[in-house]
Amino acid sequence: MKKIKLLLEYDGTAYKGWQIQKKGLTIQEVIENTIQGITGMHTRVISASRTDAGTHALGQVVTFRTESRLDPETIKRALNALLIGDIRVVDASEVDDSFNPRYDAKRKSYFYIISNQRDSSAFLYRYTWLVQYPLKLPDMKKAARALIGKHDFSSFRGTGSNTENNIRKIFSFRIEKFEEIDFMTANIKGEFIKIRIEADGFLRHMVRNIVGTLIEIGRGRISASRMEEILKSCNRRLAGPTAPANGLFLERIVY
Repeated sequence: MKKIKLLLEYDGTAYKGWQIQKKGLTIQEVIENTIQGITGMHTRVISASRTDAGTHALGQVVTFRTESRLDPETIKRALNALLIGDIRVVDASEVDDSFNPRYDAKRKSYFYIISNQRDSSAFLYRYTWLVQYPLKLPDMKKAARALIGKHDFSSFRGTGSNTENNIRKIFSFRIEKFEEIDFMTANIKGEFIKIRIEADGFLRHMVRNIVGTLIEIGRGRISASRMEEILKSCNRRLAGPTAPANGLFLERIVY
């Protein structure tokens, strides 16, 4: 029995998130079924992060055990031959059996893309949140600084989470504005905002709830100075709404 580690990228638009559910197709279900088709055995696939329905990934890490004699590169090619185009295996390798993609992760980074204009590009609407109101970036940046460091992030934890420990450490928080996105060798013009967060881990919906709160601050509906109060309150009702999943990307996992 050996353990295989896969580096995945996927467009989450058509899926109900990573984790297998009773209703709706998930990334985990597709990967497990495809592995079974190759090896002839069902095996559970463990992920570094349980991405939400509609969330995308550039660097998801997963592992599975197998008795197959196929080497990692052959498994990679076989998976990519059978998977449909919105899920790709970028890399495959054999790892020690003690390796756990979730608990061994030291840092995780997500980024969120906002299209801050009146209309969205037909090619970007799946991957950005269209916010049609003017946003004050200085206020958003000021508020974000209050979140850097080790805190209880209960105020930004999604409902349905059974996590007992809500303490997480944010290492970096960057908000950038840019006026074009490269897509298929073309430059799509517009007003875009990228929010990137790197932390030792994230609670359910944590990034989306932080982004939703920052949008309220950017619109002037919540004062930037209140971010620290919201954080310390550990009260989800004081924070802003949950941002849509389609603008969120799991960027990378660091071990």
